[in-house]
Amino acid sequence: MNDGPAWIAVGRIGRAHGVKGEVSVLPLSEVASRFEPGSRLFLTEGEDRPVTVRAARRHHARVLVAFDGVTDRDRAEAMQGEYLFVPATEAPPLAEGEYWTHELVGCLVVSDEGRELGRVREVMHTPANDVWAVDCEGGEVLVPALRDVVASVDLAERRIVVHEIPGLTAP
Repeated sequence: MNDGPAWIAVGRIGRAHGVKGEVSVLPLSEVASRFEPGSRLFLTEGEDRPVTVRAARRHHARVLVAFDGVTDRDRAEAMQGEYLFVPATEAPPLAEGEYWTHELVGCLVVSDEGRELGRVREVMHTPANDVWAVDCEGGEVLVPALRDVVASVDLAERRIVVHEIPGLTAP
């Protein structure tokens, strides 16, 4: 049973841009179409605060977005700091052996010797490879997401098996 999140954050609204209701958005999604005109996003993890993209354009590492109904700076400023969500069901499928961050968070991590290490708390994206922060008794274990370290990932069972490697999984 997969009890992962029902919603995925795809952007975080920054400052208002200009006086016509445009906001700066830091994209948290690699899906380019998330901010195309007509896209429907949500300001909470639920369907009670929908927003529709009226216009969007790239601006450095951010996207400048105008939403339907947000036509002045005051309304845009009121959105500052909000996250933009989509239902998790809208996440496109990945290739075999690839996982969305939200699918891994909360998974139980065990060694191939059967020892429970803890649960994935965070996925850190580094230039070399992802690193999974696992909360365990007495602290934290950092698991590099490498084929030589990760034996298997079973999202249906919410279980990850890692190889016992000296220094990695020692208590």
